[in-house]
Amino acid sequence: MRLSRRGLILGGSAVLAGCATAAPPPPITVAELPPPPPQPTYTPALQITPPPLDPQRLVRPELMSRAMAALDIHHERLPLRDRMYLVDFQKFSGDTRLFEVDLIGGRVTAFRTSHGRGSDPEHSGFARRFSNEPESYMSSVGAYATAGAGWGPAQGPNVLLDGLEYTNNMARDRAIIVHGADYADPDFLAREGRLGRSYGCFSTAHADLPMLRERMGHGRLLFAFA
Repeated sequence: MRLSRRGLILGGSAVLAGCATAAPPPPITVAELPPPPPQPTYTPALQITPPPLDPQRLVRPELMSRAMAALDIHHERLPLRDRMYLVDFQKFSGDTRLFEVDLIGGRVTAFRTSHGRGSDPEHSGFARRFSNEPESYMSSVGAYATAGAGWGPAQGPNVLLDGLEYTNNMARDRAIIVHGADYADPDFLAREGRLGRSYGCFSTAHADLPMLRERMGHGRLLFAFA
């Protein structure tokens, strides 16, 4: 049978149309869709409250306040701010009046320390006068920077100090240091009822000095106030 030219054209078009229009894919159902990614949740930053400073209330508030101000005033000379040392010269020499303040944990540890004989000529146990003058044998008040462990032929192991204010800037020339002394030991206190007097140094019990010498180090505040 002979096909007409028109039949060939129409038939060929049908074949081409069938190739061009393949059957569409089946629709995607909801069950086949991937689950949505989890939405990020916002967690607010934890507010960490530092522990209170001096919870035992061993340090006079005015002394603590002035020492904290001195940390900022002399910050270039006091790079270590983990702890500081305070001396309350209003207190009796037989009482604990040298304080190590943990500025991170808040705890305060108390020790005893002597004052200069020129500050207490009657040996009453109370420092009444203060001076920065050489040969005055008086204690000096104000901010000091600890200058590391030292050793001297007279007093042995010690902690060196640099005075940072006009009230104590002669500390190096006067050899004002932290050192151990028999007259600051507990047996002297038990016998005399008060500590002995220094030449202006912060004398401590021999048993306390090694820890203080290690922990005071170089670049921490020692602040004495009356």
